[in-house]
Amino acid sequence: MMAEKANPTLVANKEQDQVLIPASSGKRILFLLTTITFLLSFPIIFCVVWLLYTSQGICEHVLALPKLQIGVVVGLIVLFVVSNVVVFLKSRFLMLGFIIVMVPLIVILTVGLALIGAYKIETQMILGTPTWLKTMVYNDNNWKTIESCIYSTRTCQDLAVQSLSYDFSRSHLSPIESGCCIPPSVCDMEYVNATFWENKFEVYDDSYDPDCDLWQSKVTKLCYSCNTCRKGFINTLRRKWYKLGIFLVALTILLIVCHLLLFVATMWDRHAS
Repeated sequence: MMAEKANPTLVANKEQDQVLIPASSGKRILFLLTTITFLLSFPIIFCVVWLLYTSQGICEHVLALPKLQIGVVVGLIVLFVVSNVVVFLKSRFLMLGFIIVMVPLIVILTVGLALIGAYKIETQMILGTPTWLKTMVYNDNNWKTIESCIYSTRTCQDLAVQSLSYDFSRSHLSPIESGCCIPPSVCDMEYVNATFWENKFEVYDDSYDPDCDLWQSKVTKLCYSCNTCRKGFINTLRRKWYKLGIFLVALTILLIVCHLLLFVATMWDRHAS
C-alpha cells in the first residue's frame, strides 16, 4: 500500500509550534533580564541620597574630599540615566547603547577599585585612595592644618569630660580618640583621666615608641603630633571610602554582567526572529 500522504495543514501547525516555543522562551528571558537590570539601577539612587545627606567625616574638607563625594554623586546619576535609557531603547540602539553604557560602568568600577586599594595608582589621579590619603596626611604642611582642625572639633576635650562619668576603656575609643587624645599603650603611662597621663618610668628598648616623647598632658598638645594620630585620622577616613568602594565595585560588576547578558539575549532574539 502507498504511504498515507501527510496533511499539509498539520505539518504547518507542527512547524509553527516548534518555532513559537523557543521564541516565547526567548521573550521571557529577555523580559527577565530587562527587569533585573532596571531594578539593579535603584541602589544607585539610594547611594546618591546617602552621599548627599551623610555628614562629612572629621576634617574631610581639609583634604578636599567633599569634591570627590560630589564627583561620585554626579557619576552615579549619569550611570543611572544612561543605564535605564539603554535598557528601554535597546531595540533601536543595541550596539551603540551597549558601548555607551559600558563607559560610565568601567569608569566607576575603576574608581571603586582605587578606593578599596585594589591596585596602586598615581596619587594625583583619584582622591580618597589609600596611597593618596597617606601622602596627604604625612605631608607636614597638610598635617598642621589637619591637627588644628582636629583640635577645633573638641574631640579630645569631650572625651575628657565623658570619661568622668564612666569607666575609661581604650576598646571603646574611635581611631582619632585612641590615636590623638591618649598616649600609645606601649608607653605604659599611668592613667589620671582620659587626656592626662603620667610617666611611670622611662623605657628605652627595641619596643620603645617615639610617640611617647611627643605626648604631653596639655589640652593643646596631647598626641596631635604623634604618628598614631595620623594613623587614626587615616583609618577614620578609610572606613567611609572603603565601604563606598566595595559598593561601587559590586554594583558595577552586576550591571556589567546584566547589560552583557541583555545584549546577547537581544541579539539572539533578533536572530531567532
